[in-house]
Amino acid sequence: MSFTTDPAVLVLEDGTRHTGRAYGARGVTLGEVVFSTGMTGYQETLTDPSYAGQIVLQTAPHIGNTGMNDDDPESRRIWVAGYIVRDPSRVVSNWRAQESLDDALERDGIVGISGIDTRAVTRHIRSAGSMRGGVFSGASADLAADEQLRMVREAPQMAGQNLSAAVSVSEAQVTPAVGERLGNLAVLDLGVKQSTVTNLAARGFDVHVLPQSVTIDEIRAIDPVAVFYSNGPGDPAASDDHVNLLRAVLDERLPFFGICFGNQLLGRALGFGTYKLPFGHRGINQPVLDKQTGRVEITAHNHGFAVDAPIEGVTDSPNGYGRVEVSHVDLNDNVVEGLRALDIPAFSVQYHPESAAGPHDANYLFDRFRDLVVSTLKDKN
Repeated sequence: MSFTTDPAVLVLEDGTRHTGRAYGARGVTLGEVVFSTGMTGYQETLTDPSYAGQIVLQTAPHIGNTGMNDDDPESRRIWVAGYIVRDPSRVVSNWRAQESLDDALERDGIVGISGIDTRAVTRHIRSAGSMRGGVFSGASADLAADEQLRMVREAPQMAGQNLSAAVSVSEAQVTPAVGERLGNLAVLDLGVKQSTVTNLAARGFDVHVLPQSVTIDEIRAIDPVAVFYSNGPGDPAASDDHVNLLRAVLDERLPFFGICFGNQLLGRALGFGTYKLPFGHRGINQPVLDKQTGRVEITAHNHGFAVDAPIEGVTDSPNGYGRVEVSHVDLNDNVVEGLRALDIPAFSVQYHPESAAGPHDANYLFDRFRDLVVSTLKDKN
């Protein structure tokens, strides 16, 4: 592990600049700057494909003290576009650690910055909203300020981006069921996390993780008992193909469960709109009300978009799928956090029930999905 005083600078698209030290790989990275409020679980955050295209700022001041290991990654690589921390740990203090965080960042080519006032950046984003930014280190740190700002402002906006192809598997991967087998589950990989696959297999599904480009005929070919849409990066309004595929699934009355990006796509398939949040929800401490049980759950989130649907009452699906209700609501800002169709076997949540990292309050949703599939299979027989 090597710590240097090499300069680095974070540049936001409104011209705000923060000077710090290079961390991880050297070079230039551009993306949407967002903050994550989790005080633990940075390895799961870094390897969550939902963060593709985003420069992630950790609000917790001390990062890296537990190092990195081969057991906790949620996917095959680090996906964040860049990384911003205040005080990186100089030593790794965990018996499970196999390498340091900065070595892992450098190995995967992730350009980062440390030693800046992350609280000031967070407060700025909370006021002005998420915005494009760039981290410049190595030779690029010496570029003229106006040239760095030009590069940031020419980077693509997150709105309108379809990033599913960048994070999805290229061919099907199957994880066998654990315990009593229910049948094949088609998982559309829009950026799925390994803990999600593990939780689904534990409920008796042979989990078929499928490329995001699959057709309805290819889904039918595995004879699924249900379909699952994963989390993932990008703008749901730029994923019409996935929405049309989901409508075909709903038309066949296959049980459906979606999380995060999958919740937004279910909303659009049912006929509702989606919109970009000012600075999104990213962290492991979001309070959500389950309207069906009245319970408040502390949940893990990572989303910058949300479904535009009526919070109260029952609404008719604009696309003809019967009655729909908002099942979960964020208690901080009343954002839609879940949808439940009342006339077809489909529901979704905006947050992450796999709880990696985070609280386990929402893990029951995997059981709710299993129960829905069992009930649907009984009705068919």
